[in-house]
Amino acid sequence: MKIVIGNDHAAVEMKQEIMQYLLGKGIEVLNVGTDSRESYDYPRAGFQVARAVAAKEADCGIAICGTGIGISLAANKVQGIRAFACSEPYSAEMAKRHNDANVLCFGARVVGIELAKKIVDAYLDAKFEGGRHQRRVDLIMDIERNGGLSPES
Repeated sequence: MKIVIGNDHAAVEMKQEIMQYLLGKGIEVLNVGTDSRESYDYPRAGFQVARAVAAKEADCGIAICGTGIGISLAANKVQGIRAFACSEPYSAEMAKRHNDANVLCFGARVVGIELAKKIVDAYLDAKFEGGRHQRRVDLIMDIERNGGLSPES
C-alpha cells in the first residue's frame, strides 16, 4: 500500500509523526506539502494530495492542516476525490465503509497524535462495503460530473 500525505505549516510535526507511524507499519509514503514552519497554503497541500490519489500515484491520501476543514475542501475540488475532515475513529471507519472515501483529513490543532493514529488505523482497517453504498457513491460522482443529479438519478 502507498499513501500520499501532505500538510500546511500548522501540521508539520504531526505529518512527520504520522509518516513514521505508517512507515513502521510497512506502508510506503509519498510526502507532499511542506516540511517547513514557514507559511504554506493548505489549498496547495490539499490539491497535491488529491492529485496524487486521482492520478493513482497512491492508493489513498492523508491531508492535515490546522482544522482539517480547509484542506478537505481543497482536496474535494479534484475530480474523483472523496475527502472528509474527521476528528474521531468511528467517522473515519464509516467514511471508508459507506462512502469509499479516498482522502482522510484531520486537524493538527484539533486532535492529538495518539488520536490521529487511531483515526488513521480506523480508516485504513475499514473496507468499502459496496452494495447500496456503491449506488450512493455513484450518485455523488454523478453530481461531480454533471453539476447535479440527472432526472433518472
